[in-house]
Amino acid sequence: MVPKASNQGSAASVQVREEADLVLLEASREFVASPMVRGLADRALAYLKAGYAVHFAGPAGTGKTTLAFHVASQLCRPVTLIHGDDEFGSSDLIGNDNGFRRFRMVDNFIHSVLKTQEEMEKTWVDNRLTTACKHGHTLIYDEFTRSRPEANNVLLSILEERILDLPRLGSMGQAYLNVHPGFRAIFTSNPEEYVGTHKAQDALADRLITIRVEHYDRDTETAITMARSGVEDRDAEIIVDIVRELRFASKNKHRPSIRACIAMARVLAGRGAHASASDPLFRWACEDILGVESAKVTREGTPLPSRRVMQVMGKVCALRETAGEQ
Repeated sequence: MVPKASNQGSAASVQVREEADLVLLEASREFVASPMVRGLADRALAYLKAGYAVHFAGPAGTGKTTLAFHVASQLCRPVTLIHGDDEFGSSDLIGNDNGFRRFRMVDNFIHSVLKTQEEMEKTWVDNRLTTACKHGHTLIYDEFTRSRPEANNVLLSILEERILDLPRLGSMGQAYLNVHPGFRAIFTSNPEEYVGTHKAQDALADRLITIRVEHYDRDTETAITMARSGVEDRDAEIIVDIVRELRFASKNKHRPSIRACIAMARVLAGRGAHASASDPLFRWACEDILGVESAKVTREGTPLPSRRVMQVMGKVCALRETAGEQ
């Protein structure tokens, strides 16, 4: 039986509520603070408290964003969340002119003389990065490599000189903003993803401390599957063992991820079914959820067919049944 990971001392969560364009973290019973997770979080917190930006890099399904929320919650500051987007320009991060403000002054000091003066000025509206720098929020920039490098150039002076350059405000007398001392930044990216992503410029990567996030160990994946679905530990172990065997059969050892474990477990929990080769629902879930994933899993460049999923499912279930009889 796999020991259950403790949630003690965890204030982390991906459950959020929006208030004034902020992300306010709330406690979650689903967050699993296993020794492996705590180790990653402690390293990140050490760097952040020293004033450095942290970058969680790893394949899809390794919990980078959830980990970023957990670490951010330990800093006890409001959180500003940005998702990388190929359409972003620098104005989408720092702000832009948004319309005009009109002033009209009427001077009738001499009753027989009417003097009227009208002026128009541009109105500046801050976007999320400027707000975070101004008020000392914790910035979570999720999948930042999905934004074009030129859009992220504004981050260079923020992370190094702690100054935000606001060139469009120069004519209004405020071309620069001193970054609040409480401001911290957490970035996430998937270096293995190549669709819709850009290579981070060296100048930005050099300002980040990168922590590699790989798939969690078996105990952690089992605990996460149980926490996110409510299935029994035996069922969670079987599901995780099937997914891990398929994953390690691939050349890059990235797919399927923990998301597949959670999806299968939730399906079983919703119907009161169990991870057994004789359970039709479990067989369907393996074929439908993992069958699609198996098309992305290759051995020496050849995709593993869907029948491979059923073979692994049968083998893992048989081993568990044999172990139970003994």
